[in-house]
Amino acid sequence: MTSGTAALQERRYRILVTGYAISSYGTFLNVVALSLYVYAVTDRALAVGVFMAVRLAAGFVAGLASAAVLARWSPKGVMFWANVAQAAALLLLVLAPDGFRTGTLFAVSAVVGASGTLFMVTLRSSIPDMVGEGRHTWANSLMVSGRSMAMVAGFASSGVVVSLLGYTAAFLVDMATFLVCALTVLLLPMPMGPARGNEEKDSQGKDVGDGQDSQGGQEEEGADRQGRRRDRRRQVPAALVALGAVPVLGLMVALRGIDALGSSSHNAALPVYSTELDADNPAVFVSVFWCVWALGNVLVQQVLQRYTKRTGRSVGALGFGLGTIAMSGTFILAFAGLPWAATVLVALLAGAADGLTEVSYTSHLQTLPSPLRTHAFGLSATVENLGFGVGMIVVAAALDVFTPLSVVGVAHGAAIVLALVYVARVLRGRGAQEAGEAQETHEAHEAQEAVPASEAREGKQVEQGDQGKGESGAGPARGGHRDGAEVSGG
Repeated sequence: MTSGTAALQERRYRILVTGYAISSYGTFLNVVALSLYVYAVTDRALAVGVFMAVRLAAGFVAGLASAAVLARWSPKGVMFWANVAQAAALLLLVLAPDGFRTGTLFAVSAVVGASGTLFMVTLRSSIPDMVGEGRHTWANSLMVSGRSMAMVAGFASSGVVVSLLGYTAAFLVDMATFLVCALTVLLLPMPMGPARGNEEKDSQGKDVGDGQDSQGGQEEEGADRQGRRRDRRRQVPAALVALGAVPVLGLMVALRGIDALGSSSHNAALPVYSTELDADNPAVFVSVFWCVWALGNVLVQQVLQRYTKRTGRSVGALGFGLGTIAMSGTFILAFAGLPWAATVLVALLAGAADGLTEVSYTSHLQTLPSPLRTHAFGLSATVENLGFGVGMIVVAAALDVFTPLSVVGVAHGAAIVLALVYVARVLRGRGAQEAGEAQETHEAHEAQEAVPASEAREGKQVEQGDQGKGESGAGPARGGHRDGAEVSGG
């Protein structure tokens, strides 16, 4: 790849990340505005929980279906239409009559949940094709940095936007952010329509069907369609089997799911804990914590980018396990009632560890071959949505009985235990790999030492053979026999 091509790829990817950061701002603004709007329309707290459950369930289903969608449509098309669908859903909510707003809200929840998951799975699995080899860590760090800053801006401004401008303005702002992201996707040098393999199949089916023997063509096209359906049904189990053969990948995805459960615990417990600290101003602790957390996340991305540029290496699978341990530990400490200065430091470290796990996890999955990569990210999204959704239900119930520290301690403690098992597996695998490499090096060294001795014997053999042949004038057959006798006798 030439330097000009690499620079062009980097510039286009930066534009895409800018669009993604803008849409992420809309997403986090959306989370607050839509939740408040659901409560305002229904006047029931249960409706807010159902709204979030529908969103997570739609993301769960989208994670399962993402591999099949990307097998049929190009990544550019999926990312574009995922943003357009979210913008259209918000516009529909703005235009919905009063009597249809409740039903429209839950439809918007499903569309936003499914489209957001499809976009993220597609973006993460397509990054290696966008930036090329050796740039995964840089690309992931840039993506996570943009999302972290957008999250803080979205949460911080949501109250102001809703209070001063109203719900309709907030939804229109959300819609505009998704349209901006869709426009940046259009700049990518990738095909927009169906995947190439499906275009070829469709064109072949059309050519076969467009003949005089239309009935035979239709029968053959129907057989092809059935064959493709059978292939798709076989593709998913085959992909899961292949993913299961990748070392520690299953444990890695499981740890990601437990990590999502831990995330649900501190997200649900922060408002409760903040209210206990200061009932008059409960938003202060939450706002400061997330701002410092985002700062730590952005700072660690700068460190990772410089580390990768200097060494040419990524933090990899081991970094994910160690980062999860550090992240879970710091989130537990955040609820331990430490002084403000210590809590700010804990929040900074929690953000840094969270950024490390995100980049290392994504970068590791991106090393898989393209078809498996898509299935891995789809499976990961499904597990993450499941872990976060189940966690929100369990944690909400537990917080009515137990303290925030105990609830967060149990949830993140489970992540620490599984992370320790995961790190042990990774280190054991590395030890076995190093032992195998050492054995191969030793055998190669022995082979190199054996070559000169063999060559010396062959040289001596040739010299003796030439002497015998010159003295007796024996022919080739006889000379060969004597050489053999002399070699064996020597």
